[in-house]
Formats: sequence, structure tokens, C-alpha cells
Amino acid sequence: MIVVTGGCGFIGSNLVRGLNERGVEDILIVDDLSQSEKFINILDCSITDYRDYRSLIADLSKGAVRGIEAIFHLGACSDTLERDGQYMMRVNYEYSRDLLLQCAASGIPFIYASSASVYGAGPRFSESPENEAALNIYAYSKLLFDRYVRKHSASIDTQVVGLRYFNVYGPREQHKGRMASVAYHFYNQMKENGFISLFEGSGGYGHGEQKRDFIWVSDVVDVNLFFLDNTDINGIFNLGTGYARTFNDMACSVVAAVCGSQSDLPGLIEVGTIRYIPFPGELAGKYQSYTRADVNTLREVGYDKRFTALEDGVAEYVHWRNER
Repeated sequence: MIVVTGGCGFIGSNLVRGLNERGVEDILIVDDLSQSEKFINILDCSITDYRDYRSLIADLSKGAVRGIEAIFHLGACSDTLERDGQYMMRVNYEYSRDLLLQCAASGIPFIYASSASVYGAGPRFSESPENEAALNIYAYSKLLFDRYVRKHSASIDTQVVGLRYFNVYGPREQHKGRMASVAYHFYNQMKENGFISLFEGSGGYGHGEQKRDFIWVSDVVDVNLFFLDNTDINGIFNLGTGYARTFNDMACSVVAAVCGSQSDLPGLIEVGTIRYIPFPGELAGKYQSYTRADVNTLREVGYDKRFTALEDGVAEYVHWRNER
């Protein structure tokens, strides 16, 4: 059995589909369906069982769940603007720690979601402690767990892998609301308004020129499955493409995919298809204006697949959304 926490969420549900495509259906999804509309993400998935996340650790400790091949721990509070620090630390840090200890005691491989947010404003994005500088409580909750893993890794005999996700986009993210990818929001703006609004310049960057490492969710699934297949590999790894692309690039890609024709940025600005709005004051000092994954460590352990280009991933995403 494969356990996927956060299995009704964005990356989790795509991972479940990826497992199904391999012929794996003995899957236990662990999640919180208080937000009931997330069920739509797993409607086309084949699974064995579902459990509320609050019961999993107790069930593991008393042996109520058996025959686990691996646990993918993707469940978390991912709202970077969440202000309740106690809740964030309880869900993201304490729960992850307790789940790791159960896996270590039972010899269960543990592959978990970290975050590129641990690097703060950068500018270096390689998996070294000196590059880490969390800007908010979400990032700190992820960073603290990474530090816990590093501190105790020598005493854990089973596989433990942390994946620092950069900016993931793709199907099954509609429930995330304001935390959904910019690709999701840009698509909605084009369909509803006929134009896309981007932030004006900030942090030394021009209008829409802030850069992120945008990664297609299918690539994320492939990397997770790579570690499932290679249980001798341990460590914390960046999961991005290794390229930084501007928000203008993303907007132009969405416009091209929605409209079915290419147009350059100056032309889209001139006709009002791309517009700029003031940078929100509440994000000052808490915003990553630039991210780019250093993927050398991932490549060194043998992951050699090519990552999907932004334009190709966006085109596939828009096609998927148009079909819904």
C-alpha cells in the first residue's frame, strides 16, 4: 500500500493519478475534507481507502494500517499569508515530525514536501543551510522540519527524502483559491476579463519582470516516483526546472494558449491584454521576486529527465482547463 497525505490536494491528487497510471491502485489517501469540494480532485482516481489526517498517526502507532510500502507526505497548510503561527507549526512541523518518527520506527520510506520558500529572498537556491532565510511562518515551519530531518538523518535507517517545491502549476489546483498558481489565475482573468493583471515593478525588477522557477506538475510527479523507485537515495532536493522565467513570460504563454496565436509583450501591453497594478503593500518584505532551483543535487543522484518548457506546460494546462 502507498499512503499519500494531502492526497485530495493539488500535488497529492496528481501523484495519485500518476500511481494509477503505473497500475498502482492500493493507495490510502489521507486528507482533511472540511473543504469538501476537494473531492473532485480524486473523483477519477482508484484508491483503496481514505482516512482523515487526524487519525493517521494514532492508527500507525497501534498497527491499524499495515503493509505500507511508502508514505508520500504532501499534506500541509500552504497558505503563505496564514497568521496563526500555532496552527501552522502544529500542522506543518509537529505533524510531519510525528509522522516521520512513525516511519522511522517501522522502516517505511518517507518522501515529504518541503518548499523553496525556505530560501527567502535568495539569491542562492542550493540545498545548503547558509542559503536559508524564511520570510514568513509558513516558510519557517517547512525550514524547521528540514533542519529536524538533517539533525536526525544519521539515526534513521529508512529512506527520507525532502523535496523543495518551487512554483508548481497544473491541473487539480482550483480549490487553492488565492494560493493557486499564477497560471491558474491568469487563465481565469483571460476568460473572465479578456486581460491579465500583473504586479508593477518591485525589489529592483521592472513591471512583470519578477522571476520564478515555474514547474509543470507532471514533472513533479515524475520526480516523486523516481524516489519511490530508488529507496537507497536520501536527502533534501530542490524540485524546479533550473530556469527562472518572468511573470510576463507566463502571461504571454497563457494569452497564446487561450487565444491560439502568438503576440509579443509590447503588443499585448499596447492593446491592454496585459496590464500592471500596484504592488501590494502587505507583501513588502515577504515576497520572493526571484527564484531559480539549483538542480545539480537532483541530477547527481541520477534523475535525468528533461523538464517541461513553460510554453509547453501552459499550453497543456490551458487545454486541460478548456476541456472541463
